[in-house]
Amino acid sequence: MRTLTIFLTLAAAAFAQRHQAASDIDTQKPEGALLMKAIEETDAAKKAALFDQFCTQFPKDPSAAWGLETLQGIYIKAGQFDKIIAAGERLLAVDPDDPEAALQNLKAAEGLKDLEAIRKWSGVASANARKMASVPQPVNAADVETWKSDVSYAKQVDQYSEYSLFRVAVESRDPKTVIEFGEALETWNPNSQYMAQTEIAMFAAYRQSGATDKAVALAEKVLATDQSNEEMLLIVADAYSNKKQDPDKIHLYTAKAAEIMAARPAPAGVSAADWEKHQKDVVGIARYMNGRLYYNEKKWADTDRELRAALPLVDTNPAIKAEVLYYLGFANFTLQKPQEAANFYKACAALPGPFQAQAAKNLQAVKSQYTGIK
Repeated sequence: MRTLTIFLTLAAAAFAQRHQAASDIDTQKPEGALLMKAIEETDAAKKAALFDQFCTQFPKDPSAAWGLETLQGIYIKAGQFDKIIAAGERLLAVDPDDPEAALQNLKAAEGLKDLEAIRKWSGVASANARKMASVPQPVNAADVETWKSDVSYAKQVDQYSEYSLFRVAVESRDPKTVIEFGEALETWNPNSQYMAQTEIAMFAAYRQSGATDKAVALAEKVLATDQSNEEMLLIVADAYSNKKQDPDKIHLYTAKAAEIMAARPAPAGVSAADWEKHQKDVVGIARYMNGRLYYNEKKWADTDRELRAALPLVDTNPAIKAEVLYYLGFANFTLQKPQEAANFYKACAALPGPFQAQAAKNLQAVKSQYTGIK
């Protein structure tokens, strides 16, 4: 599945530094002298070491939070993911509600491809962003523009946090990971703009992991508003068929699945021959399921229509082919088409399986009842 690209403006220009250095740095004191040395240092590695030293030795200094924010920024420019997270953790210990520090830790976790850390920091970044976004509009008109900027930025951080969960869910090939991150996104924001694509990945993962009940439940939820996924249509139709419930939905879903699949073009990278075979398999199963239900409902004309359409499509599946032939024989006999009934019974009797013996008996019965049957 193609990964959706998100464009977020999260540069420092979009969000002013949350923390500020003290306006009066007393260089006569050890902490002031060290801080000024760190500020004036031009070598990035030495500058990072000096800020680290300052924040470690003087954690209660009014400039300490700003120092940690600056330190994290140095590591961000250097692409040192582990150190970005370490500095961010120290900053969040001082200011637990900082959305930027958490966001940068999330991006560093993505750089490390650390799934556990991505899960953790997406939650922290989102929670902090939502706190910022929920701050009421200030009474002072002079503060409104800054407030609007903060809220806008917070919403971008929250959106990116959702996107990080979504990306893991749709890119992973491990069903367990897909489910974990998909369910995390659903819990955090069931109305996320990324939820629809995530649900497709979760549906496949549930099926791969044998969690059929969850796959059916998810498909039912999706189909309530979107009936464009043929696999979901068929798995729900099959579940209803096994439980002998909602026959109208079975007819609707199987017919819809056949219609969608017959018109769907081959995905990029799939050969025409492979796609044609897949189309035949899916459409054939859909028409077979629909026809089988009509047979059980004793709607013979509908049975005949659906199963005639299914027959050439299930040719490579002997078990289903035999069942289709048997039902067609019975339907056509009931519709007063004895020769066609005999033809279907004869073909069924030639296939080993549970329908073979009864088809042979029915064929003899048709020949006994009607003359001239070949």
